[in-house]
Amino acid sequence: MFEILRPASIKAMLLATGLLAAGAALADPPAGFAVTGAVTAPTRYDLTSLEARPAVTQNVSFGSGAGAQTHTYTGTSLWGIVNDAGIVTNPSVKNDVLNKYVLATGSDGYQTVFSLGELSPSFGNRVDLVAYAETINGVSAPLGADGVARVTAPGDVKGGRYVSNLVDLDVRSAGSTQGGTGGGVSTRFSVTGAVTSSMSFDLGALQSLPVITETVGGHTYTGVSFWDLLSSTVGIDLNPAVKNDVLGKYVVATGSDGYQSLFSLGELNPGFGNQPDLIAYEVDGTSLGANGFARLVVPNDAKAGRWVSNLVKLEVFSAAPVPEPTTYALMLAGLAAIGVAAKRRRH
Repeated sequence: MFEILRPASIKAMLLATGLLAAGAALADPPAGFAVTGAVTAPTRYDLTSLEARPAVTQNVSFGSGAGAQTHTYTGTSLWGIVNDAGIVTNPSVKNDVLNKYVLATGSDGYQTVFSLGELSPSFGNRVDLVAYAETINGVSAPLGADGVARVTAPGDVKGGRYVSNLVDLDVRSAGSTQGGTGGGVSTRFSVTGAVTSSMSFDLGALQSLPVITETVGGHTYTGVSFWDLLSSTVGIDLNPAVKNDVLGKYVVATGSDGYQSLFSLGELNPGFGNQPDLIAYEVDGTSLGANGFARLVVPNDAKAGRWVSNLVKLEVFSAAPVPEPTTYALMLAGLAAIGVAAKRRRH
């Protein structure tokens, strides 16, 4: 496993490799961030280019190790930033955007996953921002120690997904290669991947677990908590040495026809996004019929694209590890160059 580099370590490496001249300052906080990965137009942002985008001001409250926090941030839509970079999707795959996620990385290597399904206005419709200013005592000013930009996660219980000193937004496709089982009514699904115990569930096994109900669109669904099934029944494989390691993971749900949708564990975790998603096995007191013995129900989504019917597989993944030291150093060096260029333009 690669060591997560702190800014001082990065500066030492850049000096040693000649990527940074002696006496030069490494941007700390970083001078901006990059949008990379599965996009048609990779982009770099500094403060000036962020301020040129449509602005949103929001009030947020969340818990932290220092106690309850309340902030007023100004920024631009995280979904808008990613979408404007041109998300690469496969037109032959229905709702392929739901198989994507964005990995937000801070200058200290801290990372968290956001599923594009939770961000898309057509589905989860989260109003997460890339914030660049905070209003304190009626005065709006840059973020200071939190960097040129930080990600917000309004509605989250705790602030673990508020990535400060943002250096990268990396759009990625799901790691699943699971296909369908030919369609038709499912009778069993399995849970595999980054879990402590791979397990399989049929109707009886689901009915033996703690029961919850959710009423959506006039229908009452009965089933089990999606989060509890993963965290308590199966168990998520977490690295205690990685801060909030659960936020770097996601789960892919697959139906018998091969239809898939990805969920970040951060959106499901009661300590963070706290979404009430469930794996239903009854609707209005009867079986699900053509939707299989189990169906993923996502109550707060605007559309039902993430409601995976005839469930056959749940796969838990870790986002790719922190980049190799040389890659990370080059990325920070590039962002430092943004700051130098911006200063030259201002002068």
